[in-house]
Amino acid sequence: MKGVVTSLPPGPRSPRLVQLLKWVRRPLPFMEACARRYGDCFTLSFPTVPGKPLHSRRPTFVVFSHPEAIREIFTGDEDQLRAGAANAFFAHLLGEHSLLLLDGSRHLRERRMMQPPFHGERIQAYAEVIRDIADAAIDGWPIGREFPIHPELRRLTLEVILRTVFGVDEGPGLERLRDLLTALVSVATRPWTQLLRVDLGPRSSWGRLMRIRRDVENVVLAEIARRRADGAGGRTDVLSLLLEARDEQGQRMTDREVRDEMFTLLLAGHETTATSLAWALHRVLESPAVLGRIRDELVRVVGGGPLAPLHVARLEYLDAVTKETLRLNPILPAVGRHLAAPMRIGGRYLPAGATAAPCIYLAHRRPDSWTDPERFLPERFLGAHPSPYAFFPFGGGGRRCLGAAFALYEMKVVLAEILRRVALRAAPGHRVRVVRQGIALAPSGGMPVVVDAVVT
Repeated sequence: MKGVVTSLPPGPRSPRLVQLLKWVRRPLPFMEACARRYGDCFTLSFPTVPGKPLHSRRPTFVVFSHPEAIREIFTGDEDQLRAGAANAFFAHLLGEHSLLLLDGSRHLRERRMMQPPFHGERIQAYAEVIRDIADAAIDGWPIGREFPIHPELRRLTLEVILRTVFGVDEGPGLERLRDLLTALVSVATRPWTQLLRVDLGPRSSWGRLMRIRRDVENVVLAEIARRRADGAGGRTDVLSLLLEARDEQGQRMTDREVRDEMFTLLLAGHETTATSLAWALHRVLESPAVLGRIRDELVRVVGGGPLAPLHVARLEYLDAVTKETLRLNPILPAVGRHLAAPMRIGGRYLPAGATAAPCIYLAHRRPDSWTDPERFLPERFLGAHPSPYAFFPFGGGGRRCLGAAFALYEMKVVLAEILRRVALRAAPGHRVRVVRQGIALAPSGGMPVVVDAVVT
């Protein structure tokens, strides 16, 4: 690259603060407008962030949507394309040892240690737990009265994470952690909490977030200490398995490493899945043909008995519904790779310090990758395996979300139970819009619905 002149592709000329406001308030129309004007790649620039490393003080993102450019990013040299550095914004919440913030050999070591709990057989073992949690949640829903289902799904997926990942038994410990994480997510998902990072005391959003986080950290560290003292004892939850895991040198994770990975799984693992479930229900409820086909498949595969692990793999149309939902409604609009050195991507030589950002939202809507891309057509995923550079709701390459298979499995089990047991319809008069909740893109108003009947 010596002697090569680098440059940034064109992008909006509006002030950095204006671009940030558009990104926070209306990210999808903003990206669509940029794509119409500038094409397959464009540059977004956000304001200075005091006290941050040089590459994050004046953040510059080069957004890509063409599959070939995305292939170059996902298969490129990970020492030069640093996802951990691109995610540094979340260090305050997840901790410096979080897998999302690591690069190089440290990332590879911890990823290898964390993979076993997320293998297929392990995931299938959680099917009955997820089903029972879903059933208990459904039993508590009101009948004949409008209510927002997204918060209910958030409580459901939090319970799944607490039981399968953290492995907390019923009692004061579970109740305490449940309350703390509910409060933490409530504050963290406010649109401006992550940007207005000033602690003005416990009444301010940032101050409250940091105080709740410290309380969660104390609970997590206390549970780690208890498990270390007691031993795994045949437990199969993710925390216990992580405490027993060893790297290639026979070393275990430190308490702080386990703490940060648990924070990552607890926070990222339930809010994102809950939001995807809300979008899936929105898509299904506005398409009677899709709903009818799902129910026919459930009758054929599951019959009148309880949903069992052996049924889940046979729910092929429901699997297609979850993937089509993630295509049209990805939780994150983009992922990032910080450029540690100048690099050629998509035919352009980009400068070091920029962040290459494969845009999930725009790539999932390209007419040259998807027929009739704006339509909800689960059939497009039946027997098909789209390119990982055209469809990547969980990111890609060596940084693809470790919990992707778990999330898809959980979505199928929960959707199967809801659609088997509940006569559900969208609340009349509510027009669902995309709103930002923290870093996620969620349905507005909590996705209000009405339950007409529940099968017990």
